[in-house]
Order: sequence, then C-alpha cells, then structure tokens
Amino acid sequence: MTKREFLEAIVDAEALEVELRKFAAKELEKMDKALEKRKAKQSAKALANAPLIEQIKENLLSDEPLLASVAGEYLGVSVQKASALLRGMVADGIADVRDVKVLGKGIQKGYTLAGSGGKDEDEG
Repeated sequence: MTKREFLEAIVDAEALEVELRKFAAKELEKMDKALEKRKAKQSAKALANAPLIEQIKENLLSDEPLLASVAGEYLGVSVQKASALLRGMVADGIADVRDVKVLGKGIQKGYTLAGSGGKDEDEG
C-alpha cells in the first residue's frame, strides 16, 4: 500500500474521527502540490535538449523522412542521442514516425513533421 492509498483510505473511512480524516486530506493536498511542482520543473537534460529539438524542428523535419543518422550528423551528436530526441518529439506530437526502406541498410525509422503526411519513398 502506498502512502497515497493509505491516506485516501483514512479520508474515506467514515468510522474514523473527523480530525484524522482532515489530517489525511491535508497530507494528500501537500503531496499533490509537491507533485505539481516537480512536473512543472524541467530537468537539466530537458533544458540542454531544447535547442537541439528546436534545430531539428526548424531545419530538418519536413514531409520527407528524416533518419536519426542524418539528424545526428547535422547536430554533431550520436545516432542514439538523435534517435532519443526524435522519439521524444514523436511522443510530444511534433513528429510522426514510420518505417523507411534505406538502400543497403534495410528498414529504418523515418521521422516527418507531424501531420505532414510524408511520402512513401525509399531513401538512397
């Protein structure tokens, strides 16, 4: 049982004293405020990635599929870092992803600007 579940059980337990239920309710409010504060604060990593994401969005994303290797080379970061940034952009609704056939390399992920539709072409 988590602390939150414990406190919610106390708040919901009508057989307990009002004082106990009020205390539990105040503790839940404190937990909620702390959670909101943590959510609002950007991590150092997110702040460091913001300019890279902006560069990808402004200079690289279009309706043509973008490979992580191309983004990494442009940004001067590893393919893994570029791939992580692009996956985050998909999660945030900035980019879309689909499989792209790359000549000599097989199937890779191609990223396009969200909602652009993208063309189904092979990368060569």
